[in-house]
Amino acid sequence: MSKQLIVKLEWNEEFETGITEIDEQHLILVNAINDASEKLSGDISVDLLQQITIDLLSYAVYHFETEEEMMQRYGYANKDYDSANRHHKEHRYFSSKVLAIRENLKSGKIILAKDLIDFLQSWLINHILHTDKELGVFLLNERLRPSS
Repeated sequence: MSKQLIVKLEWNEEFETGITEIDEQHLILVNAINDASEKLSGDISVDLLQQITIDLLSYAVYHFETEEEMMQRYGYANKDYDSANRHHKEHRYFSSKVLAIRENLKSGKIILAKDLIDFLQSWLINHILHTDKELGVFLLNERLRPSS
């Protein structure tokens, strides 16, 4: 397969949610996507694409579990059901999309490296800037609220 120019994702303070654990995990995801971009700028194989999707999905699922545990602990769904539901759906969409890419690779349908990285970058950026930032505001307010 041919090489393609892929632009790296630059972490900046706009991505910060104010929740240290979430922000640290987001930075790991950004670095993992950038690492995948670098690997995919060389010789590309189905095995490489499979490994990248396995690694990214594995860490993403771990990260989603962290966020969803926080959502549960602080009662996000009780206070804002629609936002919590949308957040869960976005996590499931990402996972199902990466699994579909993996299944396609197994059946010989190749995704272009640029298309894979574009999907990963755009999904992560949109999810952080909208859904996760909203969750961050909620969690910060809950953590600052005096306990009864």
